[in-house]
Amino acid sequence: MNIFVTGGAGYIGSICVEELLNAGHAVTVFDNLTEGHREAIDPRASFAEGDLMDVPTITNALAASKAEAVMHFAANALVGESMTNPVKYFRNNVTGGLHLLEAMVQTGVKKIVFSSTCATFGTPDRVPIDESLLQKPINPYGESKLMFEQMLRWFDEIHGITHVALRYFNAAGASQRFGEDHRIETHLIPNILKVALGQKESVSVFGTDYPTPDGTCIRDYIHILDLAQAHMLALTARSSAKYNLGTGGGTSVREVIAACEKVTGRPIRVIEEPRRPGDPARLIASSEKIHRELGWTPKFQSIEPIIESAWKWHLAHPTGYR
Repeated sequence: MNIFVTGGAGYIGSICVEELLNAGHAVTVFDNLTEGHREAIDPRASFAEGDLMDVPTITNALAASKAEAVMHFAANALVGESMTNPVKYFRNNVTGGLHLLEAMVQTGVKKIVFSSTCATFGTPDRVPIDESLLQKPINPYGESKLMFEQMLRWFDEIHGITHVALRYFNAAGASQRFGEDHRIETHLIPNILKVALGQKESVSVFGTDYPTPDGTCIRDYIHILDLAQAHMLALTARSSAKYNLGTGGGTSVREVIAACEKVTGRPIRVIEEPRRPGDPARLIASSEKIHRELGWTPKFQSIEPIIESAWKWHLAHPTGYR
């Protein structure tokens, strides 16, 4: 297929592009490079530089790509920033998404795979989080993603655009060629590995008194290659659907740090800090529905091989793509 990938120069997008190309698809990457990196774009892909705020540019690029489907990764994704600058999140994630849908209507593209988030559920009433749980976001980031999910429903009903929204939490790991390099790094694993690389003195642990076995938060980490496979399987869906993605288990902050020490062979200095507001004790997503309907099963079920892949990439790219 011809696939049009927004945000294809970012962390998740770049590796999904790589896997799409490996599977024989033709790919056009659309990215404004404010968060992504030119060096993260697979050279086998076509590249159209542009912004979702510019409707003519996105429409012309989509038409030129002769796309049969869109994968939509372009978004701002910092929860804390969304609490201080909600305008940025609603403008980019909601208005930008609306422009993309408008371009799809104008060019006749009838399928979209959306990189959503389990943050649409807010603090869950139970874990693992399945699709039946009520969505009640607790920050503008999660709200903006939920708003786009709601728009997808109406564009399906009115314009016949089939959509699959994939909700997940902690993407981690790397492929051999592409990895995680954010300009503002908030993710736990790369921040721990920066300590191992000697680029940071310590890593902070926010809260050690949660009702978990070791007192730290538990999160669901999914290897980026497993996420890429889920996105490709979503292209085969014959009708619109929304799926949660998880490994079925979870790893605490202390367990992630211990695994990083084991993989790198280097000590990690830890500073214990108070809880952050709004951090639930456990966030684990259920993937039973997508397994049942599309056959997706994550190959990486434990944290160590995920960290190993990230560590190899960071050793080869100690300053990221710069």
